[in-house]
Amino acid sequence: MAEEGFQEKTEKATPKKRRKAREEGQVAKSMEIPSVFVLLTGVVIIYLFGGYMFRHLSALMRDFFTFEKPPLVDAQYLLRLAGDLIQRLLYLVVPVFSTVFMAALITNFMQVGFVLSSKTITPKLSNVSPQKGIKRLFSTKALAELIKSILKLTIIFVVAYIVLRGEMESVLSLHSTSIAYILLYILKGTFKLFIWVILAMAVVAAADYAFQRWKFEKDLRMTKQEVKDEAKQTEGDPQIKSRIRTLQYEAARKRMMQEVPDADVVVTNPTHLAVALKYDALSMTAPKVVAKGAGLVAERIRNLARDHAIPVIENKELARNLYKLADIGDEVPSQFFQAVAELLAYVYKLKGKSAG
Repeated sequence: MAEEGFQEKTEKATPKKRRKAREEGQVAKSMEIPSVFVLLTGVVIIYLFGGYMFRHLSALMRDFFTFEKPPLVDAQYLLRLAGDLIQRLLYLVVPVFSTVFMAALITNFMQVGFVLSSKTITPKLSNVSPQKGIKRLFSTKALAELIKSILKLTIIFVVAYIVLRGEMESVLSLHSTSIAYILLYILKGTFKLFIWVILAMAVVAAADYAFQRWKFEKDLRMTKQEVKDEAKQTEGDPQIKSRIRTLQYEAARKRMMQEVPDADVVVTNPTHLAVALKYDALSMTAPKVVAKGAGLVAERIRNLARDHAIPVIENKELARNLYKLADIGDEVPSQFFQAVAELLAYVYKLKGKSAG
């Protein structure tokens, strides 16, 4: 087992290991994709329903800060005011939050499907270990996340610089416009900046997803020994299976040998094969093979037959055909009825019995 630790993981993960990893919550997932889609959904929702939100918020501010006469401020008034405020704010923000939440769920489902695992959120003492915390802080994964964060900030800065630089001429001419136009221009510029940043981040998210898939497959790889061990666990140790088959064969042969003393005749080849036949006209529709064997087993069948005065008759062709085409407990194939009937008639004549 010491050599196993030095083996390279060159084999692809088996379905069993993939299934186990999925049950433990280990999947190939990029956190950048949900972030991008959440931001994009939020921006689109605000753009499409910005007018509705503005009117709703304006009405809210007007209703709460416009009075025909000073109200009587008491506990009941404050409770009613707070309830009304919360209700109207919920009407304003719930559609946005619910849409963004659905976007996050859909993007995660598209990446990994439905995965429900409690192991990823189960508290572990190793997670609060200072030593392991330092190792995670300076690990390859932490370094990759740092590089990714720097790359994202750089991309955002570059995209923002390019977009703002293209608007400099328009910004310089805003001094001669109205305040309403300036506010509208700022809103449009902000929306444009968000769209370009999100598109750039979408490229980063796609690259990160490809990296996460590659890293996931790399981490799941197995050594040749691990594949062999898993095969043993799944299918059973070949040595144990061989031993079980041997024991089953021995038990079946022992039961077969117990049937030989009750046979009517043993057909031989003459030394290599032996087939024991039995026929009871009251309970059988045709003669049956109660035992058969080759080599040492055939010799054992012949010896048992002689010990119990069972006729042993040589018929090479019939012995070969019965050994090949009929299993133990099977009736004799119909094409051999005539030959077996003649054989049994001869045996019954020797014993002075009727063939039925």
